[in-house]
Amino acid sequence: MCDTFFQWSASSLSHVRSKKISGSAKLAGIILLVALSTIHSARSAPNAPSTQLQSDKNFSKPQSQLDTKTTHATSTHPRLSEHLSDPNQLESLFNTESLSALLNHRDDALRERDLSAGYFVPAQAFGNLVPQLSPARAWLGKHGYTFQFAYKGEALANVSGGLSRGMSYAHELTLINNLDLGKLLGLNGWILHGVLMERAGRQISFDHVGERRILLSEVYSLSGHMAAHLADFYVEKSFRRNSININLGRLTLTHTYGTSLLLCTFMIQCSAPVGIKSAQGWSVYPKATWGGTVRLRPTRDLTLRTGVYASSVLTSNPSGWAWGSEKQTGVMLPIELTWEPFFGPRKLPGHYKLGFGHDTTGFADLIGNVPSSMALRYAVRRPQARDTFYIEADQMIYRSHGLHQMAGGYLMAGYIHNTPQVSVFSDQFYVGTSLLGVIPFRPLDRFGVMYSYYQISKRLTLGQNLLQQAGLPFPAGVNGPQTHTATLEAYYGIPIMPGLLFQPSFEYQMRPGETSVIPNATIIGLKLIGNL
Repeated sequence: MCDTFFQWSASSLSHVRSKKISGSAKLAGIILLVALSTIHSARSAPNAPSTQLQSDKNFSKPQSQLDTKTTHATSTHPRLSEHLSDPNQLESLFNTESLSALLNHRDDALRERDLSAGYFVPAQAFGNLVPQLSPARAWLGKHGYTFQFAYKGEALANVSGGLSRGMSYAHELTLINNLDLGKLLGLNGWILHGVLMERAGRQISFDHVGERRILLSEVYSLSGHMAAHLADFYVEKSFRRNSININLGRLTLTHTYGTSLLLCTFMIQCSAPVGIKSAQGWSVYPKATWGGTVRLRPTRDLTLRTGVYASSVLTSNPSGWAWGSEKQTGVMLPIELTWEPFFGPRKLPGHYKLGFGHDTTGFADLIGNVPSSMALRYAVRRPQARDTFYIEADQMIYRSHGLHQMAGGYLMAGYIHNTPQVSVFSDQFYVGTSLLGVIPFRPLDRFGVMYSYYQISKRLTLGQNLLQQAGLPFPAGVNGPQTHTATLEAYYGIPIMPGLLFQPSFEYQMRPGETSVIPNATIIGLKLIGNL
């Protein structure tokens, strides 16, 4: 599989050279230069002892991706561990800092030593429902195989506004397989990951709200009803004493780029903001594509990741198995730089991301078919590649019940911009919070609320206005010129017992369908997560 990937990668790079890449794509190089210049300046920095927060109980396996579908099943309950090491943590190439060096000495917890703390989803079910399987799990792990099996169900009801009142239910069953190829085949350091899932149900956005562009339920998405969908299937290895990590195979980009495990405590923005995951090239879970990512940590407070992936229509190969049926339309080139400081004596972690993606696919102008009577005034522009810029940030503001990265409350915000001519959502911004222990006698419950605004491409709006002026029908699912919409989501996560989470939720969509035709919709629901 590796030889196939390298052959594909070489042909992909040749494809990139043959394309005319827009000037904005040069931002990827600028981000890389910032990281490299930091590395260069670090050569003369004084060394500091590197230590990590030690854990009483570690995750079951290393995982290089911020994989919201795997992490929840391996997380340790906060009661069981005050210190939780992060299995995703790489050793820094240079034992110094970048931006954190500009902070006041008392505010910079990384000044004297390296810190690592587990960063996992607080809204997922900690532990396992069947602890009796622990001896069997340990035996399998010793011989090179670990697994995780989880159920996630979502029932949402539209109680006012939208198209109609009613309820929709969807669920997923996920089996995550990890094979240590060192123990099994003697390929030391190589790990093979495979994710199988079953999804079934209905999407409330379509059934009762009248929204066709934003999925208000997390579980129901591209794969539809599939009994055994193949999602991620890739190999992983770390090099240079765990300072460089690579993934090669079939991967979902939104488990690696533009994502946050905090975002996946919400339904609408999991596993990445809508402005990212709705665009071809970003291959949102469970849609995987051929490619690879290299991840490294230049300094103690910086992480850089970049890769090369095939770009294909998001709805192609819905089963995940028909690899030959996927038509590659171009190459996706993502890059992301993350500043990860720890502030003050309480070591409050933050994650500040700057990212860029360039999809070489030639996308059609969203103005669509211009009526013949207006063709002279409004010309259809030639196909164009798509660029995506994003800035995302989350910062812990207080600690509670532990030293791992989710032991406390966070503020978060983000902004995404896509090339307007070829992107349905040209802009999105969001702001939210996720707070632990807001009720004194419920210290491990978590409350979250998020507001998000979505701007429709002005080229798409113009094309729809022209259709309206010419008296022509709109495309299916469109009831007027679309301009913008917004969503408000809140949840309250309650860990009932180890391996079981109960999470009531509330959603409110303003301008469903991105017009003022459909009344604002109020949705209430419940998410239930169980880990075997």
